[in-house]
Amino acid sequence: MRVAMFGYQTWGHRTLQALIDAGHEVALVVTHPKSDHAYERIWADSVADLAAAHDIRVLLRNRPDDAELLAELKAADLDLIVANNWRTWLPPEIFELPRHGTLNIHDSLLPAYAGFSPLIWAMINGEPEVGVTAHMMDGELDAGDIVLQRAIPVGPSDTTTDLFHRTVDLIAPITAEAISLIETGYTPVPQDRSKASFFHKRAKRDSLIDWTQPPADIERFVRALADPYPNAFTYHRGEELRIIRASVSQGHYGGTPGRIFIREGDGVVIVAGPDARRGRSPGLLVERVRTADGTDLPAHEYFKTMGGYLSDRP
Repeated sequence: MRVAMFGYQTWGHRTLQALIDAGHEVALVVTHPKSDHAYERIWADSVADLAAAHDIRVLLRNRPDDAELLAELKAADLDLIVANNWRTWLPPEIFELPRHGTLNIHDSLLPAYAGFSPLIWAMINGEPEVGVTAHMMDGELDAGDIVLQRAIPVGPSDTTTDLFHRTVDLIAPITAEAISLIETGYTPVPQDRSKASFFHKRAKRDSLIDWTQPPADIERFVRALADPYPNAFTYHRGEELRIIRASVSQGHYGGTPGRIFIREGDGVVIVAGPDARRGRSPGLLVERVRTADGTDLPAHEYFKTMGGYLSDRP
């Protein structure tokens, strides 16, 4: 097929490589300029560099709303546009332009987790599985008919980084198979919009720990934001403190959420949970922290004395 590709970061890079490896004629690549946003510096394999290495024309755009881009797409006489991790909406004059429309690759099990950072949000919410969906683009973001979908289970100790590596490896086979289905004919599966959810782009405050949440939820929150993502954090004595590794405590501890309470094994228990005052629930066993200057320490070395509180403000 003669295709154009809209994409960014490692997701777009893998998609473009899949198109090249499958022998499709890539007429044009559209990608975003490099960004200093914390989440866009992660998994930042360059789509532009890959395209240039294969002598494919590249256009850098923040938004696809200029006459030059539309003219180039029309002149390319496309069979298909393929998109992955394109960060803004594509208008109908673009996504409807190719003979077969536009195929979007999204790293969630649509209709759930449309939008941004789906793996992180799914991990935070304790989903039992995540995956990748290939669907046809329409006028609503991440809402078009499904061509192909693959799921993977989420293990009890998985981090979002683990899930990223397993889902990004699905991109090439799903892209190739979905295009083959489009070429030969397939039965589109409409998304059940009653099950749809849409998530916003993450900002720093989205990584702030709420000590009134159940300890198991906070432990999963820490895993969702494991390196290289901006880590789950709290404040201690006016300074930002990142929680790098944690688990649910063995014992039950009562008091005020956020209280630095007691040593347990090699960790330090922080009182947590909506019913912490009753003392019937475990706390969060913090095992490793990272200070504001970037120093990693075992929790028992950082918390040299018990007492005081971790809080949501300096």
